Formats: sequence, C-alpha cells, structure tokens
Amino acid sequence: MEDFLIEAKASSRVLSALSGAEKNRILREMAEALRKYDSEILEANALDMLDADRNNLASSLKDRLFLDEGRIDGMAVALEEIASLKEPLGRILDGWINEDGLKIEKVSVPIGVVAIIYESRPNVTSDTAGLSFKSGNVCVLKGGKEAQNSNVAIAKVLQRVLEDNNLPSAMVSLIPDSSREGVAKLIKMDKYVDLIVPRGGEGLIRYISNNSSVPVVKHDKGQCHTYIDKDCDVEKAIAISINAKCQRVGVCNAMETLLVDKEIAKEMLPILKIEFDKQNTLLKGCEATQESIDVVLATKADYDVEYLANILNIKVVDGVDGAITHIINHGSGHSEAIISENITTSEKFLNAIDSACVYVNASTRFTDGGAFGFGAEVGISTNKLHARGPMGIEGLTTYKFKIYGSGQIR
Repeated sequence: MEDFLIEAKASSRVLSALSGAEKNRILREMAEALRKYDSEILEANALDMLDADRNNLASSLKDRLFLDEGRIDGMAVALEEIASLKEPLGRILDGWINEDGLKIEKVSVPIGVVAIIYESRPNVTSDTAGLSFKSGNVCVLKGGKEAQNSNVAIAKVLQRVLEDNNLPSAMVSLIPDSSREGVAKLIKMDKYVDLIVPRGGEGLIRYISNNSSVPVVKHDKGQCHTYIDKDCDVEKAIAISINAKCQRVGVCNAMETLLVDKEIAKEMLPILKIEFDKQNTLLKGCEATQESIDVVLATKADYDVEYLANILNIKVVDGVDGAITHIINHGSGHSEAIISENITTSEKFLNAIDSACVYVNASTRFTDGGAFGFGAEVGISTNKLHARGPMGIEGLTTYKFKIYGSGQIR
C-alpha cells in the first residue's frame, strides 16, 4: 500500500503541471475510449451481474451495478461535460494589498491525493476519476467487491489513455488491497493521502470517520423527506411525491418519508395511495395515516431507515412546524422538499431546515452533480465544512495564499 501511494503522490506533481487545455483534451479522449472499449466493460459487468445473482444481491443494488451501452455512453458524456467546465485551478479568489505593501492573492489549488471509497455503482469510477483529473487531483479508488470486474475494466480504459499521453497511470488507480485490512491501512496513510471521501452504508462511513487519520468528507445516508403543505397544488404534490420515491428507488436522493399536513390529510392520503399502489410501493404510516388509508403501521425506528427500496413511510404532521420538527429529529442532512404555494411557509421551511439541499415544489431527485451542472459528482456531502451537497470540481480544490513583496521585513 505504501509503495502504491508513494507512486500516486509522485504523479500528483506531474498532474499539477498540466494546463487546462491539456486536461480537457485528455478527458475527451477518455470519453471516446469508454465508447470504443465498451464491449470490454460490458463483458466485465456481465461477470459482476452473474455474481450478484449468485449472491442474491438486492434488486436496488443490481440496478446500481448494471451497465449497458446507454449507461456507458452516459459515463462518456459526463467526462465530456466535465471537460467543458471552466478551469477550477489558478483562479484568484480574492486579492488585496496590506498596510505593509504586500500584494496578497488567494488562489485555488488541488487538494492532492484523494481516496474515494464507494459501493455498487461502477460509473463512480469514471465520474470521480474525471472530476479528480480536471481539478488536478490524483484519485485512488476503492470500489465495492460486487463491482470489482467492472471497476477494473473502466480503470484500465482510463489508464490506457493516460499512458498514450505519456502520463503515469497512477493518476487514476484502484488500491492494490481492497480488503477491510487494506482500507484500514489506507485511511492511516496521511503522509500520502490528503482527503478520504467515503460513499456507502452507515457502517462503512462510521468506521472510516472514527478511524481515519486523513481528513474525511462524509457522504452519509440519504434520509430524504417531502412535506405536503395545506397550501399545496395537489397535482404538483402528487407528481413530485411519486417522482421523489419511485423514479429510481435505490439512490440516496430518493424520498424515504412523506410528511402530510394534518389539515389536508383526509383528502390527500387516499389520492396518494391510489398513485403509489400503481407503483407497487409498500406504504407504512403513523396512526393518523391509518385513519385515512390502509397501511402498515410505521414504528419509530422506521423513520430512521434508508430503505433504498420501493418502501415509503408516511406521517401526518401539525403543519410546517411539525414537518420541521420531524426532519430535525430524523433527517440525515441530505435533501428535503416542501410542496406549497405559500411563499411565507416555504421560506420558513427553507430557513429552518439545515440540510445540504432544500427544495420548494421540486423533487429531491435533483440532488445530483449532473443535474446541478457539475458534469458529475464525487458524491453528495452531508458535511458542513469544506464541501456540502453534490461535490463537484470546486469541492476538490482548496486554496493557498501567494504573497508578492518588494523587500519588506517585519
């Protein structure tokens, strides 16, 4: 592991010397390579899907794991979009001259070596590699064992492009030991690794946060809520709720709990049940919900579960204050939405909810790097410091101060 990281650290100096134009050209070449060698990637993915069947992997995880030509093209498009973004490095973020006549500039720079630990989704390999490369960072990747064949195939395609440009393949690489012991070593290597970004289940993120000597940006679970206010537009409320839960159930920005204002619950809940039944959604609800529709009784613990499946909690709340209180008690700081035509109520919700992304009259499914215009994302940070929400290239930069003098001494 140490030899591997020494090589990664050395390659970061080569990467930092590349111009923006060179990086963009190479990213576009990577995109074309993904398309050119898609058969290799699909063959590897087929092996992972066979293992997923043998191991009875959940359908939501299989959906994350599965690749076809369309999804590989989507990965290529993401790299092209990253290439089209403005150069994140060397930007003067601020500048001034102090009382001693020193010219001080605050300038954006790469973080260095970023380790990204993730599960299931092989597209994360190319997305995070592209974002890291654009922002001048070397990425060392640890994907989930369920996607091992796919991740290796994608990494090899990207490394082939680097080698064709006489660049070290270590700029984008999978860690040599992906076991738990290997991860335990990786997160202690603060001499070589500058940032750890864990994406995955609660247990993984808690373990890394508690044991890493490298700074961590957490990408915690998505305990996302939608609140339907008494002043909602009913058609919007139904469409947004169905989309937030059912459009893709196995993702972190899918809704897990629907909150309904008690003033409209008796009218709204039967309509919602008809629509969710069409989607075969298993509904769980509080006692007040059961008074209006036939649902399984939700336990207190259910409101803390990230299902990543076609299961939805429903809770009747006492207006916007009740919704805010519930989200404060059960939210994970990811994404929440209010459906309301009342501007005052909406602003109260926006200001009171301390999550990374807070929506008015829109689905939480938009919490996504691509949807935000970042090209892709390293993940969705629930941290409050450094990076928050969809983490794109700006989240992969830091800054330093350049100071120009003319002989000043203190």
